[in-house]
Amino acid sequence: MTSAEHTTGTAAGPSPARFGLGTAAVGRPGYITLGRELDLPADRSVRALRERTHALLDAAYAAGVRYFDTARSYGRAEEFLAGWLAARPEAAGQVTVGSKWGYTYTAGWQVSGVSAHEVKEHSVTVFDRQIQETRALFGRNPDLYLVHSVTPDSPALSDPALHARLADLAAEGVRVGLSTSGPAQGDTVRAALDVTVAGAPLFAAVQSTWNPLEPSAGPALAEAHAAGWRVVVKEAMANGRLADRNATGPDTAALRAVAARAGTGCDAVALAAAAAQPWADVVLSGAATEEQLASNLRAAALALGPQDLAGLAVLAEPADTYWRTRAALAWT
Repeated sequence: MTSAEHTTGTAAGPSPARFGLGTAAVGRPGYITLGRELDLPADRSVRALRERTHALLDAAYAAGVRYFDTARSYGRAEEFLAGWLAARPEAAGQVTVGSKWGYTYTAGWQVSGVSAHEVKEHSVTVFDRQIQETRALFGRNPDLYLVHSVTPDSPALSDPALHARLADLAAEGVRVGLSTSGPAQGDTVRAALDVTVAGAPLFAAVQSTWNPLEPSAGPALAEAHAAGWRVVVKEAMANGRLADRNATGPDTAALRAVAARAGTGCDAVALAAAAAQPWADVVLSGAATEEQLASNLRAAALALGPQDLAGLAVLAEPADTYWRTRAALAWT
């Protein structure tokens, strides 16, 4: 086999600017990443997680990352990011901030004994409240504002009053879009591509789950990219299932083989596989420690050849199976 078929070196790797940092894992004390109890300090106070978030943002920015993702439902993640930007004016004009609305955080900074960590509602009322909350924290609009976790039955795809609100926000220069979840991500993206206001497309960005275990949204994301949308990949490590400490079974042997050839961790291979998709504009790291972030960003020096990508394709699960497994992950 030629070197082009296998993993090559830094010259052909994706730019660090192709990667972003997500704040879901550090903006609140509970989340569903596997092994998270090993990643966060015993003190999960607001102060401790603010300090952890700021350290991660510093490290990501120093490494060349310029896209930062957050959401109204990520506990205090928007607040943490806004505070970091306020303290670093030299960075504020260089980064892209993407946030999401449509879920309300309801866990009260608790991990256990919580009936619901977040409540979903894609209504005009929730949009009006949450965009004002986001603006108040950042002192401006976010660069991207996405409807959080849209599925084919969401009113975000059919409510004319909500569409009018979103069109007004887009007219202010915000790239309006949606994030997707569930086994019908592709259907959701294609339905959103057809949404128009006054004859013009409404949405211009999407954030979707794509990883070697769940690649089903790929064709629809390619269509969105071709339509000029900004495509952001989330959960490229499948909520930790593709981290070295969890990718230990025979079903992930192909991933470990590519990582061994590349001399990197499984995490970097998973992120590099997402970045290798021609429609992917930004691939998010969900790191909770600086060590994880550094390992994740080794993907920026990793170009996967056709043979590598073909080998990883065998990891794909039926979408229904993948999302059932994800739904069963515990908040820790």
